[in-house]
Amino acid sequence: MATKRVSADLTHASWFKSSRSGPNCDNCVEVAFVTGAVGVRDSKDPSGPALVFAPGDWLAFVGGTKRTGLSLG
Repeated sequence: MATKRVSADLTHASWFKSSRSGPNCDNCVEVAFVTGAVGVRDSKDPSGPALVFAPGDWLAFVGGTKRTGLSLG
């Protein structure tokens, strides 16, 4: 499988947590959808690094977790 580099400006992204995380979750993963990319970061370190996925790769990841029974939130 070929790996492609995806970059995105996440400076003004709107980050959100899973609705299953609960209101007081400070140990969660946050996701942001921007044009041509999906950003993923640690909620404990919002100014830290973020992973950036191509939209299709993100959909494949989420689909894979659902098929294997893993929980994302």
